[in-house]
Amino acid sequence: MDEDAVRDRLRTVEDPELEDDIVSLGLVNELSVEGDEVDIDLALGAPYSPTETDIAGEVRKLLLEEGLEPNLSASIPDRDSGGDEQVLPGVKNVIAVASGKGGVGKSTVATNLAAGLSQLGARVGLFDADVYGPNVPRMFDADEPPMATEDETLVPPEKYGVKLMSMAFLTGEDDPVIWRGPMVHKVITQLTEDVEWGNLDYLIVDLPPGTGDTQLTMLQTMPVTGAVIVTTPQDVALDDARKGLEMFAKHDTVVLGIAENMSTFACPDCGGEHDIFGSGGGEEFAETHNMPFLGSIPLDPTVREGGDGGEPTVVSDDGETGDAFRTITENVANNTGIVHRRGASQPSGTGTRVSDR
Repeated sequence: MDEDAVRDRLRTVEDPELEDDIVSLGLVNELSVEGDEVDIDLALGAPYSPTETDIAGEVRKLLLEEGLEPNLSASIPDRDSGGDEQVLPGVKNVIAVASGKGGVGKSTVATNLAAGLSQLGARVGLFDADVYGPNVPRMFDADEPPMATEDETLVPPEKYGVKLMSMAFLTGEDDPVIWRGPMVHKVITQLTEDVEWGNLDYLIVDLPPGTGDTQLTMLQTMPVTGAVIVTTPQDVALDDARKGLEMFAKHDTVVLGIAENMSTFACPDCGGEHDIFGSGGGEEFAETHNMPFLGSIPLDPTVREGGDGGEPTVVSDDGETGDAFRTITENVANNTGIVHRRGASQPSGTGTRVSDR
């Protein structure tokens, strides 16, 4: 088969989320045929996303059925050609995890998202940018500080396959961080640029609650792929989640979806279910604002135990709660892929909202 014939066969491979074939969408970057070998570079940008894994698998299967040996690679041309001068050149995707208010489990979602992506096989880093209340080291049971290189850069410790960086590594255990905005800007910049993150598929950034200096610094200095907004079903939390949504909109940052934490509590004693913080508020919020709903996490004591004990629930729990975190992880990865594939199919830069599905 020649290149035209192979390309024609690839028109049978559908992108289930963009609802067209990968050739018509412009997702075949390069294609060459030499003998029985076919080299194909696909515009897939979310490693280990279930959808993109399936697309690549379908391409491979189709070519093998034609008696060809496929050599597949993946790249997003605009993103992967930035050179060494760009911030975080080895990081493919930066995912911000945010909330409008504290106490909704944002750090819990960030840690489980990072560990969940690592379980899928991705190379993952977790940057605890909540400089005033860093919790990530405890939630990963990580007490090993980063190592310093001769070039005065930091090598992050690793736990559960996730590279970790947090202000908590650099201050005393009980020392409060009392800084004004310029100091926050400086430390966020240093912990972004002076850390040996290496090559990562995903860097998860756990932001502090609210819409302050840290969020502004990150959006101005880091190549953020998209954001996850965490809320509870409670109206008060949803009011503040709306502010976070507006913040990302003003900075042209894609919101990958809404994650609802602390939903229904299943009582182990009476067997009943109780909506302690309300019911369905996160899903309704997502629908109202035309945003993807990533999933609900039940109010489960195992989540608290995992956070305090340093073992993320997505790693330790094989039941409903662990599955809830795994669902959110897969949805975040899939929606990250949508952003990249839609951008590749519409290079003018329009149509990158995940909610346009």
